[in-house]
Amino acid sequence: MQPAVHVLHHVPLSPFCRKVRLTLAEKRIPFSLKDERYWEGGTEFLRLNPAGKVPILRYEGRLLSESQAICEFLDEVHPTPPLMPDDPAGRYEVRRMCAWFDDKFHREVTANLLYERVNKKIMGQGYPDSEKIKTGSARIKYHLDYMGWLLEHRRWIAGNALSLADFTAAAHLSCLDYISDVDWERAPSVKAWYQTIKSRPAFRPLLTDQVPGFPPPRRYADLDF
Repeated sequence: MQPAVHVLHHVPLSPFCRKVRLTLAEKRIPFSLKDERYWEGGTEFLRLNPAGKVPILRYEGRLLSESQAICEFLDEVHPTPPLMPDDPAGRYEVRRMCAWFDDKFHREVTANLLYERVNKKIMGQGYPDSEKIKTGSARIKYHLDYMGWLLEHRRWIAGNALSLADFTAAAHLSCLDYISDVDWERAPSVKAWYQTIKSRPAFRPLLTDQVPGFPPPRRYADLDF
């Protein structure tokens, strides 16, 4: 009997959707993808998630939303391999770093670079705001430096074991790498960490993503870049 295939409603260059994709793939949970033009709204989509956004995971008859909640749910239901530590202090640090990327990094960098360069055109919301792009380009330097400092003191983003924090950070950086907005030479330790994450089987499907009108750079799919 074939295992149940779950459905992830997503958009390819959403770091929140990529975070869930990485978690599903790392845990070898079979799933299929359904592209959503969530910005168009509509009654049918709002029935899936009244918040009107992706990701949405159809999982055994229920609809799950919010990337952090989805990933922690999956980690509890499918505990192997673990993406959250056993101890409260370890879980706190993973959640702190997930919030850092999903909140601060997203607000200061992802929204100012990816959304201005790509999402506005796809959604028909006008032209990129050059001031926001300038802000995002400046702020990512601070974040790369902080990540570099973290990785000088620990093996992974939140500690000495791979965790959901690494997939959260990689999800954001992979979207920015798709549009050539990461200066990897600024932080060699971050580049080495990303190469390790990028080499995992769970990451490979992300490297085949293609957004019409926005082809990735050739090195985007290269493991040794």
